[in-house]
Amino acid sequence: MIDLAAALVVADARAQATEAAGRLDPSVFDALVDCAALRQWATPAVGGAGATVTSVLDVIEQFSRADGATGWCVMIANTTALTSYRLREPWASTIFADPAACTGGYGMPVGTAVPVDGGLEVTGRWAWGSGTDHCTWIGGGVRVVDADGQPTRASDGASTPFVFFAPDEVELLDTWYVAGMKGTASTDYQVTKALVPDGRWVQLVGTEPVAPGPLGQFPFFGALAAGVAACLVGLAQRAVDELLALATKTSMGSSRTLAERSTVQADLARSMADIAQSRAYLHSVSDRLWERAEAGHDITGENRAELRLAATMAAQRCVEAVDRCYHAAGGAAVYETNALQRVFRDAHVGITHGMIAPRTLEALGRHAFGLPTDTRQF
Repeated sequence: MIDLAAALVVADARAQATEAAGRLDPSVFDALVDCAALRQWATPAVGGAGATVTSVLDVIEQFSRADGATGWCVMIANTTALTSYRLREPWASTIFADPAACTGGYGMPVGTAVPVDGGLEVTGRWAWGSGTDHCTWIGGGVRVVDADGQPTRASDGASTPFVFFAPDEVELLDTWYVAGMKGTASTDYQVTKALVPDGRWVQLVGTEPVAPGPLGQFPFFGALAAGVAACLVGLAQRAVDELLALATKTSMGSSRTLAERSTVQADLARSMADIAQSRAYLHSVSDRLWERAEAGHDITGENRAELRLAATMAAQRCVEAVDRCYHAAGGAAVYETNALQRVFRDAHVGITHGMIAPRTLEALGRHAFGLPTDTRQF
C-alpha cells in the first residue's frame, strides 16, 4: 500500500507516458488503487470511504495538478461510485466491494433498454467513456422502451436508468484522437443486446437512496459538476507552478526575466486570485450542501443551482487562469518538455464537459429570473 503523496509522485512522473499511451500508465492505476483514491465516494457498506464532498474535491485537485488525465479518471471513478448509494444488493457489493473496483461511463440516456425476463436487453453506443479501459464495471445511460420503441418502464419503475456492464460485455471503440486529456482513454463504447440482470442499474434522478449517509442525499449531477471543476482548479494550480518555474527565463531581445516584467507579474497575481477565489466558493457551497444533507434537510432547487453556478464559474475562471499563464510563458510553453502545453490542452478539453460548459449559465440565469426551470439535473 502507498499513501496519497506517493501516488501523486507516480502520477506526475508518468504523466508523459500516460499521454503517449492514451490511457493511464499501469503504474499510475496501481497507485490509485493502492491509495484508495477511486472509491472515496462509495458507501461504507461496500467498503468505500463515504468521504465528504470537499475532501474528495481536494484529492481530485491534487491529482489534476500532478496530471490532468489522472485527476480526471479519479473524478470519474468517484462520481460513478456515488451510484453505490442507489444500487440494491447484491449488485452494490458485486460492483463496489472489491478494493480494486473502478467504475465509469456516460450517464446520458442515449442507449435503449427493452424489458425482458430477468432484466433489460440493452443496445447502445456511448461517447466520452473516460477510463473505460481500466474499469472493472462500465455503465451507460439508457431509455427504457418496449418492442415497438415506445417509452415504458423497467420492473422497478425506472425510465432512464444507468446500467452496468462487465468489461467483457462492452466493445471499446478506437475513437479517442483529441487535443487534450489524451490519457483518459475517453473512447466511444458500445453493446448490442446485452442482458442486464434485474437490479444492475440505478435511476439517477427522482429516486431515494437505499444506503444511508449524506452522500446519498447529495445531488449526483452537482457532485459531478463540482468534480469536473476540481480538475480544472488543479490544472490551473499546475499552470501557476510552471510559470513560476520559468521566473528566470528571458525573452529574445530583452534583458529582463519573466519575473521582472510587469505584465507577467499582473497575469500571475490575477491567476492566483482567480484560482483561490474559485476554489473557496466551490468548497463553501459544497460544504453548505453537505451540512444540509448531514442534518437530513432537503437539498432545494436553490441549493442545486448555486452549486452548479459555483462549479461552472470555477471551471471558467480557472481555464482563463491557465490561458494567462500559458501566454505569459511565451515560446517556452509550446515545447513538450514544458508541462504548460499539456495543461493548456487538457484544460480546454475539460471545459467542454456538459456539466460546467459556459452554456450552463443560461439555465442558471433563467432560474435566477424565476422562470420555469427543471433543477433536478442541477
